[in-house]
Amino acid sequence: MSSPLLRVEGLAKSYGALVVTDDVNFTVDEGRLVALIGPNGAGKTTLIDQLSGSAQPDAGQILFEGVDISAYDMPARAELGLARSFQIAAVLPEYSALENVALAVQARSGSSFRFFGHAAREEKLNAPASAALERVGLLARAEDPAGELSHGEKRLLEIAVALALRPRLMLFDEPFAGLGSDETRAGVDLIRELKSEYTMLLVEHDLDAVFALADEIGVLVNGRLIAWGTPDVIRADAGVRLAYLGDEAFA
Repeated sequence: MSSPLLRVEGLAKSYGALVVTDDVNFTVDEGRLVALIGPNGAGKTTLIDQLSGSAQPDAGQILFEGVDISAYDMPARAELGLARSFQIAAVLPEYSALENVALAVQARSGSSFRFFGHAAREEKLNAPASAALERVGLLARAEDPAGELSHGEKRLLEIAVALALRPRLMLFDEPFAGLGSDETRAGVDLIRELKSEYTMLLVEHDLDAVFALADEIGVLVNGRLIAWGTPDVIRADAGVRLAYLGDEAFA
């Protein structure tokens, strides 16, 4: 049996007296979509921050393809193949959608940003950037400033940027936050399509989306994983109901 793509062992993070993640252990196998759910303040975003490199753990290890990357910064992890979307859409509003994605292609190639403002004028950057935009349905908005896109379109642009990095593992932090029902359905359809090609770790409050997409679900409460299993196992877990979901979550 092959080793997992991602292994998290004893991960812990505190801010002063506040324990945010507490001895977190789990694995993500290649080709799987794993979701993390939990109430507000459970530590989900902090956990994603630790995995992506934007926050360093106080204890524990993060192993990616068997390599301990716990001390790696975000660029080093991105170079290895970890791509992350944020809870609040993070795009460069003054640059076009195409330029946003072209810059990700440029970063993936290891180029300097000497020609930062002109990335999308280079065909070797433009072509894969256009392909990523087409994949998420944004090709028609390629020349529009990212700041003029709707909230839902900005979330799609973030996914296009992640795809341009050719990730081994995609980290999604609440990709459906703030979306309307139609946009959420479209986003779920897109991620369902992409999950056949990419390994994903998804943090999300929308339980309908989680149960529709996830192969495995972890439940984080007060910084600790209290349950892990398939959607059916999580639905049936009395401890999960008591701690977080409530009977109405399964109506």
